[in-house]
Amino acid sequence: MGALEDVPERDEWLESVDELIAARGRAGAAAVLGPVWERARSAGLTFDAPLVTDYVNTIPPEAEPPFPGDEALEARIRHYVRWNAAVMVARANRRFDGLGGHLATYASAATLYEVGFNHFFRGGAAPGRDQVFFQGHASPGLYARAFLEGRLSEEALDGFRRETVGGLPSYPHPRRSDFWEFPTVSMGLGPLAAAYQARFNRYLADRGIADTTSSNVWCFAGDGEMDEPESLAGLALTRPGWCAAFEPPAPSGWSWSRGTARRRQPP
Repeated sequence: MGALEDVPERDEWLESVDELIAARGRAGAAAVLGPVWERARSAGLTFDAPLVTDYVNTIPPEAEPPFPGDEALEARIRHYVRWNAAVMVARANRRFDGLGGHLATYASAATLYEVGFNHFFRGGAAPGRDQVFFQGHASPGLYARAFLEGRLSEEALDGFRRETVGGLPSYPHPRRSDFWEFPTVSMGLGPLAAAYQARFNRYLADRGIADTTSSNVWCFAGDGEMDEPESLAGLALTRPGWCAAFEPPAPSGWSWSRGTARRRQPP
């Protein structure tokens, strides 16, 4: 058989797929084509499928629900937080040359964080609250957001990376500041700790110690973190009942949803 362009039935098969989707919808078409794909593979057919795909929204536009909040207002708040985070780091380095800090990490993932804070993360002391493992290099953005909420003062922001004089720590760690709940740096610690936290939540629920059935564990990773072996070591421990999201600009990444891991190519 020649190249694909030489197969006379090709267009008919393609039209059949389009008609199937139109008649039965995406889910119905997938239910029909899935067994066909498996039958072809069992018959020894091989396909030159790419190992990774371009970043594509897995939710088709027609299935997207309306945005639940004020999108314009939330974007404005996000711009304030992103700006304050950058200014905090730049101002600290202007006063103390070489102090360091990370600018791009939070800036590249601000939308993920803000949508999470505004619509997904559940805090408080209730047993069903969520647990969030923040990417450590994004700490300036979290400090900037707390400043906007009135939980941190301008003086506190001016103490960024100056713990010896009571300032804010560079990275999340509860022993360095009560602002943080979980340590997520060194790189790779956050994803591994999140996987074990989710597993421990299941342990508490299965033995009737605490009701964690409505809790989600969220983990943000990035900055090449997924290249660290320990970042993926916890995948074998994941089970349904927890969620995680990974941020760009990591060169490779995974997206986890309800315990299912899917490889994705960042935008």
